[in-house]
Amino acid sequence: MLSITTTSGTEDIEQILDLQERNLIRNLSDTEMRTEGFVTIHHSQDMLMKMHSLGPSVIIRDQSRVIAYALTMMREFSDLVPGLESMFARFESLQWHEKPINDYRYYVMGQICIDKAYRGQGLFDLLYQKHQSVYGNDFDFIVTEIATRNHRSLKAHERVGFKTINTYTDDLDEWNVVVWDWKP
Repeated sequence: MLSITTTSGTEDIEQILDLQERNLIRNLSDTEMRTEGFVTIHHSQDMLMKMHSLGPSVIIRDQSRVIAYALTMMREFSDLVPGLESMFARFESLQWHEKPINDYRYYVMGQICIDKAYRGQGLFDLLYQKHQSVYGNDFDFIVTEIATRNHRSLKAHERVGFKTINTYTDDLDEWNVVVWDWKP
């Protein structure tokens, strides 16, 4: 039986790391990356515990096993994850509705991943719906970036309601910066 909730401690974090490892770009074939999508950044247990301390992430369990996650990354952690410095620097330079993005209350979707056996069942949308129900009163929107070659993820984010506000290239990849606006 599936249940959706937020992270509650070390066991959840360990299971997220296991799922992340199985879906990291470095562990997938080109075909798997094209058809199934991928995650780019590897987090440590310490990083995820720090992130969890400020904003628990959303997870879906099948009984006691984490089979999907959507990581909550508050802006305070802009220097916590190596490789994301350029993303946060980019966010600081962007605007949304003709205002600097930093004038809004937002947080970053740190990463989203669903176990291969559970894809195509609407869990992606459920993860984001839960984020909105948990954090929607305190934030104006979620912002994140998606590798432009990760077509599956781009399509799924568009379906949820994310809008591309910028495209740029760094030393890791080419990225679309996307926003899901929760305010009318």
